[in-house]
Amino acid sequence: MEITAEMVRKLREETGAGMMECKSALVEAKGDPETARDVLRKKGLASAAKKAGRTANDGMVGTYIHPGAKVGVLVEVNCETDFVAKNADFQNLVKDVAMHIAAASPAAALFVSKDQVSAEVLEKEKEIYKAQAVAAGKPANVVEKIAEGKVKEYYATFCLLEQPFVKDPKVTVGQLIQEKIAVIKENIVVRRFARFRVGEETAATASE
Repeated sequence: MEITAEMVRKLREETGAGMMECKSALVEAKGDPETARDVLRKKGLASAAKKAGRTANDGMVGTYIHPGAKVGVLVEVNCETDFVAKNADFQNLVKDVAMHIAAASPAAALFVSKDQVSAEVLEKEKEIYKAQAVAAGKPANVVEKIAEGKVKEYYATFCLLEQPFVKDPKVTVGQLIQEKIAVIKENIVVRRFARFRVGEETAATASE
């Protein structure tokens, strides 16, 4: 299939990847845009992984107030340089993350990443899941597997980076950030957030 300039342009607008990267992905995908996006996503994640250890001490605090002013979010997202902090792509990412946190109710995130969930919390959750499995009459040899599966569900519910992104549930918030790292070429880290809802006794908060 012939790869046209229009196909390359459209893929570039959708992904933010370079022209040559988009053309190469389309060639590999034999012209299929969906497959080409997957190709770019996989390459982007691999590229982003190499930047994960780099220090990110700049960035910005983003805000989001939901229509009606009943829910508000503050989120700190770090990058490596002031130049990127002023970049429109980075700022739009921060806005998207803040909007996601606001929209995630009732499954509001309690932690940024699963690394922040303490061993005590995990053990307590696993014991509950095991007890539920036993009560449901599940065989002893599958109770542990069921509990492990439920722990993954716990992460996807309460850990921001593990949650399906509200604008595109096919990717997690963590994957969204990894893809943006590949485009911006700097490490990006969600450091902390606070979510407020009118009438709540406490706000959902998280930090590193």
